[in-house]
Amino acid sequence: MSKRVLTTESGAPVADNQNSATAGVGGPLLLQDQHLLEKLARFNRERIPERVVHARGSGAYGYFEVTDDVTGFTKADFLSEVGRKTELFIRFSTVADSLGGADAVRDPRGFAVKFYTEEGNYDLVGNNTPVFFIKDPIKFPDFIHSQKRDPFTGKQEADNVWDFWAHAPEATHQITWLMGDRGIPASYRHMNGYGSHTYQWTNEAGEAFFVKYHFKTNQGVRSLSADQAAELVGKDANSHQTDLLQAIERGVNPSWTLYVQVMPAAEAAEYRFNPFDLTKVWPHADYPLQRVGRMVLDRNPDNVFAEVEQAAFSPNNFVPGIGPSPDKMLQGRLFAYADAHRYRLGVNHTQLPVNAPRATVADNYGRDGAHATRYGSRYDKNYEPNSYQGPAQTDAPLSAPLAIHGWTGAHAAPQHTKDDDFFQAGELYRLMSEEEKSRLIANIAGGLAQVSREDVIEKNLAHFAAADAEYGKRVEEAVRALRED
Repeated sequence: MSKRVLTTESGAPVADNQNSATAGVGGPLLLQDQHLLEKLARFNRERIPERVVHARGSGAYGYFEVTDDVTGFTKADFLSEVGRKTELFIRFSTVADSLGGADAVRDPRGFAVKFYTEEGNYDLVGNNTPVFFIKDPIKFPDFIHSQKRDPFTGKQEADNVWDFWAHAPEATHQITWLMGDRGIPASYRHMNGYGSHTYQWTNEAGEAFFVKYHFKTNQGVRSLSADQAAELVGKDANSHQTDLLQAIERGVNPSWTLYVQVMPAAEAAEYRFNPFDLTKVWPHADYPLQRVGRMVLDRNPDNVFAEVEQAAFSPNNFVPGIGPSPDKMLQGRLFAYADAHRYRLGVNHTQLPVNAPRATVADNYGRDGAHATRYGSRYDKNYEPNSYQGPAQTDAPLSAPLAIHGWTGAHAAPQHTKDDDFFQAGELYRLMSEEEKSRLIANIAGGLAQVSREDVIEKNLAHFAAADAEYGKRVEEAVRALRED
């Protein structure tokens, strides 16, 4: 077998990869050493900007198999037949920390799935919690700033975290999730995933439904206590990455069962909770889970950078039969996610192998830009409409239209009968066992007791008391005890 030849980026053979060219033995380096300059310049550019959020992540390939007939609700082709399989890629991630952060930390987990369907890629971007901290995207940059490293101290500050939450009472529900037993998953395999947002499904008859996605882990939910997580971080900061990689390499392929909650569109206006509020859930008693299919992960990426770091998920990547809802956070993310990828990866990031369609071909009039790999033939035109048989529109909407009315302006979300910020947080607290409540209280108090301002502490205590009187009293007592020590 012939030996492979080391080359430059242009394919020229490299004569010496051990010694730089110099002006004589021991002399200064020469600007003409093209291989040295190319090698150093390329090395300087090997790191792209990391994600502002969800920087620390792991990914895997697999497939989705339809197990139940949902054609009465959606005309999406990849869901059209029981037994049908679709290739997919998933990325799990923490939210707040940087690329070098640890896996076993108290933080929501990203749960982003890219389905490579025959009608184009469908991206479902969610978390391991069914709710979130805020309901309006205009607050998102401020929220993330409060949770990330402080610009002066260079570390996460309890004052910033809890001060923002003191001014965001709608966060009480998600705080109760985050500080509870499921706040630190034992691994990516042992947590549920949720679309979190409300989406629209449309069937062949044009009937519209609003849906919420639930991926239930078939490995069982397992979580870590704060002490267990601290010990694990000390042993292996990459614990979740290690677990996922090794499980799939051993052939222990993790799987999740996908369920949806389905609400006829006509019921949305009068539902007791605003069905488009990301800080709220739909109780299962109102809209039971309906099984759709099974997701299985069976292949690790060959290159983490190329396939996990460069994976780009955008919730605006819909397919016929699936579309957006009036969920304000979703509406903001329809722009923000794709724009973040254009900044990080360039305008042609959709042509990267992990992001490009696999069961169909992208065919449009986008041209040029950095890193373009798709050009078309010499006869293709780069405008539309044209007289040269270029790709044309279908005139078939992907989803049903959404009715709108009223005046433009900066409006608060519409209020439904049970739309306060605390009711569902209280319901969640009252579902917990005494042991779960005790751990929740300890987790909240441990962070809140570090806050330097009494008024910020008092505002947060008022939120917990509004959710449940016992909840608030126990948090207050625990915080006071810690501050007196």
